[in-house]
Amino acid sequence: MGSKSHLVEQVFPAQLNCAQTVFSFHADEFDLDKQTALKIASGFGGGMACAETCGAITGSYMVIGMRHGHTTPDQDAKAFTKQKIQLFNEKFRAVYGTLICKELTGYDISTPEGNEAAKNAGVFANKCPVFVKTACDILERELN
Repeated sequence: MGSKSHLVEQVFPAQLNCAQTVFSFHADEFDLDKQTALKIASGFGGGMACAETCGAITGSYMVIGMRHGHTTPDQDAKAFTKQKIQLFNEKFRAVYGTLICKELTGYDISTPEGNEAAKNAGVFANKCPVFVKTACDILERELN
């Protein structure tokens, strides 16, 4: 498993959102076909369509869940998954200070006006790929 961040320029900002990009990069690790991964992550882009938690982060949560998620009510297993999510959050916040899409981008992309303004400002081409790369790097370095 190598860094996925080098793949970002090849696929972003195509028609995929940040969550789809991060999660689909890791689909093969989980024996998921790319189409299934894209469908699973499709509703998480744009800060879950309300400019809240960034899609690069929610896509990373899906990867963490697939790698370290629990499937039983065992409290230790739940705590382990939670610890991995908190570590990811800590590492991402250390770089950007927030996990929130509208704070990261400077736009409320959940509105047509905010989305258009962000597009015109080059946010999807310039800022979002950097967040996706950071998420991929954190997943590789800290959360294997």
